Amino acid sequence: MANKKLNRTSEHRKALLKNMLNSLIKYEQIKTTLPKAKFLKPQADKIITLGKKNTLQTSKLLASKLQDLKSANKVKKTLSKRYEKRSGGYTRIIKAGFRYGDNAPMAIIEFVDRDLEAKKVDKKKKDQKEAEKKEEKKLATA
Repeated sequence: MANKKLNRTSEHRKALLKNMLNSLIKYEQIKTTLPKAKFLKPQADKIITLGKKNTLQTSKLLASKLQDLKSANKVKKTLSKRYEKRSGGYTRIIKAGFRYGDNAPMAIIEFVDRDLEAKKVDKKKKDQKEAEKKEEKKLATA
């Protein structure tokens, strides 16, 4: 048995892995169950190692594995440059207690030396929209 089955079909498992990889690359830290984090860690390390090799073949392989050009570009341009001198171990798993509903063991998986601002990628857009709405209300009342 090469890897965990996670009680899913092979197609569901592949989709889960792809989505978790994309989220990890985008936010550089995600919270998930411990078995999923252990399943994700070696795959994420392989993706970073692939990104460090700067060839057309690896670019195409990254795009096909992630199926997201933004994530593939971030791996090639940002993450591979950050871990140039590191020869492995790009991610870490931190145990985070147990989930309230079903007592499943939870974990945080993150990149070592991660960018703290990456976690707030989507939140900035919401804050800007809220500020714009407040300004529109002020203009409407004035």
